Amino acid sequence: MSGKIISAPEALAQREKWRAAGEKVVFTNGVFDILHAGHVRSLAQAASCGDRLIIGLNTDHSVKKLKGPQRPIISEQDRAYLLAALFFVDAVVFFEDDTPLELITSLMPDVLVKSADYTIEQIAGAKEVLANGGKVELMPLVPGISSTTIIDKIRSAP
Repeated sequence: MSGKIISAPEALAQREKWRAAGEKVVFTNGVFDILHAGHVRSLAQAASCGDRLIIGLNTDHSVKKLKGPQRPIISEQDRAYLLAALFFVDAVVFFEDDTPLELITSLMPDVLVKSADYTIEQIAGAKEVLANGGKVELMPLVPGISSTTIIDKIRSAP
């Protein structure tokens, strides 16, 4: 599993091999703090959009900037390991920035996937992927489950 956790240059080299083999590469990204069934369902749907799934994973530093000093709950290495354990995930790549734009424009996936709580205009890299002939897919959220809800439930437990 840890062989799936790779650097951005390694991901680019792997993406080129997959492209040469005629495989369609899908990219999605997120924090994935406290991995839950909603994440797994969404990632499985994303994987079904192509032949290979690359996940861009926010580093701990970028999560703290985005979600506050109490997050992430789970370290980046552990989050990456959990994602890499999913059979339909082909690669996990860390990114430090607020958005994965640089990673997306480097990898230039065939399909860019995000959850439907975004619009295509709000998705980092969507414009670039579309201009390159790729597709952007919006996946429906799994209702009633989120990391924040789980964290709040744990914090309010007696």
